[in-house]
Amino acid sequence: MENRPLVGILVSKKNNRKSVLKLYQRYDHLNLKLFVFTPADIIWEKQRINGLSKIKGVWKQGSFAFPHVVYNRCFNKETKTIQRLEKVIGSNKCFNNINFFNKWDLYNFLKQSVLNPYVPETVLYDQANVSALLEKYHVIYIKPDYGCKGKSVYRVERTNDGDVNISLHALAPRYICRKNESIEEKLDELLGSEKYMVQQGVCIQQINQRYFDIRALVQKDILGEWKVSTIACRVAYEHYFNTSMCEFIFDAAEILPLLFSEGNTDEIFHSLHELSITAAQEAEAHMGSLGELSVDFALDEQSKLWIIELNGKPQKDIYKDLKSFKNKNLIFSRPLEYAYYLSHS
Repeated sequence: MENRPLVGILVSKKNNRKSVLKLYQRYDHLNLKLFVFTPADIIWEKQRINGLSKIKGVWKQGSFAFPHVVYNRCFNKETKTIQRLEKVIGSNKCFNNINFFNKWDLYNFLKQSVLNPYVPETVLYDQANVSALLEKYHVIYIKPDYGCKGKSVYRVERTNDGDVNISLHALAPRYICRKNESIEEKLDELLGSEKYMVQQGVCIQQINQRYFDIRALVQKDILGEWKVSTIACRVAYEHYFNTSMCEFIFDAAEILPLLFSEGNTDEIFHSLHELSITAAQEAEAHMGSLGELSVDFALDEQSKLWIIELNGKPQKDIYKDLKSFKNKNLIFSRPLEYAYYLSHS
């Protein structure tokens, strides 16, 4: 039993340790030795880690040797801890070493890859001609380089009378820039000094007059290979464009057949699998060891798939509302399977 791989799960806050470990331990069918820790728990000079584990139903705070593998669930831009850990336990033994993705970097990786046709035109805000992009696309989205859950994402639309509506989360405009006013000045005032990028607006298909997106969760399995664990549709609230604040979430197998024939649905699912795995491979090639990510797609009115963004720390709590969801075990067991694979490679 003592030959079981020791796997550490890295989280950002001490008060998250118990809930995270409880969740993953429930789906550990490999009987790994699991513990959870924060960067502050590492005692570098002694090469020990103060961590939390659960042994025979009892929660225990203990001192651990450095693990064979680290699963990074610490969501931030800082990579020094991971780099330092890998110097001790070996390169590529920490996965998800970067999980707070820079959207501009990702756009450039994908644009130079075979995925180019599926990526909306995107430019840095400080280099963008917003008026020209609105003339070309009518709708654009302005996003922070670093962001999650749709925070600070603005929808900008030029109306038929020449005014420009600026919306946040909801379709109803929060600001209206009249045609004799400068949209650039208004946006500069709104966005401040944070770095943003401007993305081509896609004419998204709707279901029951609501926006929806398609999220593919891609994870590595026990053979170290990328697999799609689940594909879900997030349906926004009525009159909202932000699907991150979704009212409903469905298995995509429930939604897509409502929009397409059986043959077209099969084709779209095939494309979703291929594109998601390729996106994961491209991201890992440029960012280092990854074990999971999600790929968000939009489906336009011509039924073309667009890759809207990739997320390095997929929200797993969104799947708890899927009543018919059959793959919940995969979401939590696959990172542990991949940790097992790394421990033997």
